Amino acid sequence: MEKAVHVPEVVLNSGYKMPLLGMGTFNFPMPPIDELTSILVDAIKIGYRHFDTAASYGSEEGIGRAVAEAIERGIIKSRQQVFITSKLCCTQAHPQLVLPALKNTLGKLGLDFVDLYLIHWPISIKPEIDIQIIKKEDMVPFDMKGVWEAMEECCKLGLAKSIGVSNFSCTKLSHLLQIANIPPAVNQVEMNAAWQQQKLLEFCREKGVHVSGYSPLGANGGPWGSHAVMRCPILSHIATTRRKTIPQVALRWVYEQGESVIVKSFNKERMKQNLVEIFNWELSSEDNFRIRAIPQRRGCNGEPFIHPNGPYKSIDELWDGEI
Repeated sequence: MEKAVHVPEVVLNSGYKMPLLGMGTFNFPMPPIDELTSILVDAIKIGYRHFDTAASYGSEEGIGRAVAEAIERGIIKSRQQVFITSKLCCTQAHPQLVLPALKNTLGKLGLDFVDLYLIHWPISIKPEIDIQIIKKEDMVPFDMKGVWEAMEECCKLGLAKSIGVSNFSCTKLSHLLQIANIPPAVNQVEMNAAWQQQKLLEFCREKGVHVSGYSPLGANGGPWGSHAVMRCPILSHIATTRRKTIPQVALRWVYEQGESVIVKSFNKERMKQNLVEIFNWELSSEDNFRIRAIPQRRGCNGEPFIHPNGPYKSIDELWDGEI
């Protein structure tokens, strides 16, 4: 068996360690469960130790099966050797539904706890609604205080080792920090060379909240994706000069910000490249200067959650002007 790559870790404000590179598992369409399990077992073999899922992804069961199989086959010794992140669906972002939602997630994973549980969006939708088909009348005000208190209860019960948020602006995160008894350990947001999030990064560093970046390649091929990263002339030039690929340069840039990065590929060779080829080299100061000059544009802007009669009437309102 080839030796697995060791991924550096960060210590969160909760005291727990998290690998700085994780494997995202959102895919449309999702592979059949047996195929997904096989892909994820291969990922564990290669060296992935952090898996990112969500109630809305449909990949929780596959992750649970893969972890069980990896332990059975001796690829890893125990469940404690993998870090599992999952997220609360917007339809369950109601104080009384948070704990049942996490228990449902744990049931699908076949685990006693998740390492990190995130509020997926600062948004609440009526519980009975299909998350894929949202109408304006389905959006309801988000009870940040009540939902976060329920997240803290999940933490106190040991069902989530760390808790955090996703897609929170500086303004929303600031409000949460004022009311939280247990501060969020992580804010998972879109982050790449074409959406660098410098203001949010500085704010989170000041507050001790770790930033985890999704869509580091611009979600190329995804529903909200663009070619802003993969066809970026600046990144292409750096990649050619450094004898690297554009994805390797893009991933290395996020990693060098001191934040964790969520990569997503179900192709075995690309999984290896994403993991192996970002830790053993560095970008130069000139490279970083060039990357800072890349035009900035948010990709995943939350447009489906914007409705004239809903809590957020514009994209600007959702992101508190941080766009």
